[in-house]
This record gives sequence, C-alpha cells and structure tokens, in this order.
Amino acid sequence: MIPVNDFKPGLTIELDGQVYQVVSSEHHKPGKGQAVVRTRLREVESGKVFNKTFNAGVKVQRAHVDRRNMQYLYSQGDIFYLMDTENYEQIEISRAQITEVAQWLKEGETVMMASYQGKLLGLEVPQIVERTVTKTEPGLRGDTAQGGSKPAVIEGGVTVTVPLFINQGAVIKVDTGTGEYIERVSN
Repeated sequence: MIPVNDFKPGLTIELDGQVYQVVSSEHHKPGKGQAVVRTRLREVESGKVFNKTFNAGVKVQRAHVDRRNMQYLYSQGDIFYLMDTENYEQIEISRAQITEVAQWLKEGETVMMASYQGKLLGLEVPQIVERTVTKTEPGLRGDTAQGGSKPAVIEGGVTVTVPLFINQGAVIKVDTGTGEYIERVSN
C-alpha cells in the first residue's frame, strides 16, 4: 500500500481491479476542509487519461509492473517480433496491442516492455530517437528568412514538420511523445 501523498509520475497503482499509471499529482489544501491530492491517471490497458481526486492520507494498492529490455527484431504483417535481451527468448506482439508506439519501432533498437501479472501492458520507446528522412520536398533557396518549415516523412512512416534546410536522406532527432523535430544529426 502507498499513500496518495507519495504519488509521483510513472508510479503504477491498482484501483478497482484496474492498473493505472500516475501522469501527474498535486497536493491541494483549500482554505477550509480537508487536504486533497488531485491526480491525472492513465488506464494502462486502454491508454485513457482522466482526473481523480483523493483525500490526503488515503492509501492505495501499488501495482508492481515488470519492465524488461526487449530488442525489436522485425515485423511480418501486423505481428511484431521482439527478443528479451537477457535470456534471448522471442515473443510476438500484435499491432493492436501497441498501436501508439508501432510507428516508432526500428529494427535492432531496444524498447522497454511493461507487463503486469504476465499480461502485456505495452511498449515504452525512448523519448528521443534518430530517424532518416525518407521523403521531403527540397527547400527553396533564400526562403529561410522567416525560419520556414515543411513536412517530411521519416522511417516508420511518421510525418514530421522540419526546417527548410532538411533534405531527403538526412538523419534527424525526433521527440516520440510529441512527434516534433528536435535537431539534425547528419546530412
């Protein structure tokens, strides 16, 4: 059991038989009445985020989530194959189980697999990844005074807005949480 006053982002808890991850937590003491803890929780299975307020001092069951490093090997249709980096055991995951992160998977890269009581909760990709630009229009010479931007398709099929000086074949860093361009790594 863990008191709600100790909630931190990333903590996993169990409420009413469901597993939730704490997105944010704020302790609030109104002028009158009892202190409360306002939280944003993400239901791990569905990914839905909602607000929940707890009375300060209440204790909830902590969910012990197992996290393992997995190497993404390849995909075949809608099935993704990963390998445990410790015991080299291979597992199969369907696209439906990892819809939000499937676009960020790249062969050979390591991801974190989260499971609870043997049930897959999802994959966690690195916050920042390096990807090659596979398709973009050439930037117009002299059209950079206003810091213009253009769309570019990167490995995995994600469309990212990039500065005009980024060309096809360039390697860029992208934030997987927001899908935003960070910087160019190489041409």
